[in-house]
Amino acid sequence: MTDPDTREPSTADRFQLLVEAVQDYGIFMLDPAGRVMSWNAGAERIKGYRADEVIGKHFSMFYPEPARARHWPDHELRQAAAVGKYEEEGWRVRKDGTPFWANVVITAMRDAHGTLTGFGKVTRDLTERRAHEDALRQSEERFRLLIEGVRDYAIYMLDPDGIIQSWNGGAEEIKGYAASEVIGKHYGMFFRQEDVQAGRPVQELRDALAHGRTEDEGWRVRKDGSTFWANIIVTPIHGADGSLLGFAKVTRDMSERSRLRELEHSLKRMNEFLAMLAHELRNPLAPIRNAVSILQLEASPSPTLRTSRDMIDRQLTHLTRLIDDLLDAGRLTGGKIRIKPERVSFNHVVARAIDVARPSMDARGQAFDVDIPAANLWVNADEIRLAQVLQNLLGNASKFTPIGGTIKLSARVNGTRLRVEVADNGEGISATAIHDIFALFSQGDGVAASRQSGLGIGLALARSIVEMHGGTIAATSPGPGQGSVFHFELPGASMDAQASQQETPWLLVVDDNRDSADSLADLLRMLGCRVRTAYDGKAALEAARQDGPRMAFLDIGMPGKNGAQVLQELRALPGGDTLFAAAVTGYGAEDEKAGRADFAGFDARLQKPVGLSDLRELLTRAHLGSHLP
Repeated sequence: MTDPDTREPSTADRFQLLVEAVQDYGIFMLDPAGRVMSWNAGAERIKGYRADEVIGKHFSMFYPEPARARHWPDHELRQAAAVGKYEEEGWRVRKDGTPFWANVVITAMRDAHGTLTGFGKVTRDLTERRAHEDALRQSEERFRLLIEGVRDYAIYMLDPDGIIQSWNGGAEEIKGYAASEVIGKHYGMFFRQEDVQAGRPVQELRDALAHGRTEDEGWRVRKDGSTFWANIIVTPIHGADGSLLGFAKVTRDMSERSRLRELEHSLKRMNEFLAMLAHELRNPLAPIRNAVSILQLEASPSPTLRTSRDMIDRQLTHLTRLIDDLLDAGRLTGGKIRIKPERVSFNHVVARAIDVARPSMDARGQAFDVDIPAANLWVNADEIRLAQVLQNLLGNASKFTPIGGTIKLSARVNGTRLRVEVADNGEGISATAIHDIFALFSQGDGVAASRQSGLGIGLALARSIVEMHGGTIAATSPGPGQGSVFHFELPGASMDAQASQQETPWLLVVDDNRDSADSLADLLRMLGCRVRTAYDGKAALEAARQDGPRMAFLDIGMPGKNGAQVLQELRALPGGDTLFAAAVTGYGAEDEKAGRADFAGFDARLQKPVGLSDLRELLTRAHLGSHLP
């Protein structure tokens, strides 16, 4: 007789052992009501419960609270009972409360008579797979948005036959077609007719296949029929099995670069010509200058000789200046002008410029007025080049001001910016000419310019030098016959302390948008205010602790400390209770509530962009009008 303890396990026993040993799947039985009847090792590993912790309990304990609230576990059992099987993916909960993404299959179990005896449930943890799929989906979406957002390149896909499959924003901008107008059509539509007839579109794809990539430049056609010079790159796209999926094509409009190449070549030839011309002109000028110097050494020349000598000297100086302008024009267009900024006395720069420009004004009997503070003005600049700017502006004013006219040079330091003006009561500038007055070789108004000599280089050179210093230059005029004002501003300026300057109150502008802060500060300086700027609350408070401002302009919507919070801390500083505070906001009246703008504690409110008239009115209201020039 066979010992029962040593008999071979039955098929059912083997199956039970197999189920209990499975680690990657949670396999367990439920009774018809959904209570757990069995529990394998995989279920314990995935869900974290031991068998004695779950057997006899309802399987809804593995579901998140929202699913239980809408009785979703019972719905799953009803579906399985109705059709024999239910499968889904969704969130489940482990013993420690952490969620996991699960694939679940519930199978209805029936006896030989068709009576429901329970359910078999298989659960698999797919959290890692879901995370990978989500990451892949997000990566694909980011890449799609990146491609779509590119505007300088046309990026699109072709199928193996050259039919357009996708179309980005850059393609629409460069070629002029909307996606709906090109998808499904052959990309040969972008080639000139003669190129299509020559088989260039087909050859382009063949070359890409043969070499793994092809790059070329040539003419392409926009929707409106205009042509542009394009750089194109075509790359074949292959699937995992090596099959050809299509082509990726990138097109860039190179028309501007082509024009720039031609312009650079022309400028190079012009610069070479100017250098040669200047050299050839300087050779005969040298002995003429020597001869004039000899004549000037004569002890007692006759009146006629003296007049002729001085006339030659003036014209020689003028001719030398024209040659220097020609050379500077070459340097300007070739980008070869260099500056060496250092801390220099602007008073000395003015004296140097006047020394050169004064003889011309004196010869024309023009009154010249200089309005510069007695204290030394200092600026970070190249002294020689800055003097050249002033010489050009003064020379231009003298040239276009009639005999006996008036020219005025004035300078002021506002904050850390030097503002210089050269005004005259001469021929003025028309509204059309003023836009091009600083262009190279511009002669301004034709009638006025025709009566004067010059090459139209001086003002262009002045603008270039000022901008290389980080400054700005402009001209204004009421119109022809009404004079003009040329003015420029440079950063990095200061002035030796004076009692009047020390007594002038200063204003604080605080805005995390640097352009907004700087432009508002510039407006205030143009109104004669001393201004400091800060780009966050911390910097504003540090500036206020050093020297309390009389007035503050605070941006409301700054990150970190907003304008209201900065004001609260400014008020707490010594003298802060007398501070006149203006809130500056980009919100309109209708959306202040949505923007949560807080104007409590402010004396006034300004809306961006701030107008000049609003600033004048506010300064008067703050009792600062008497301090302005």
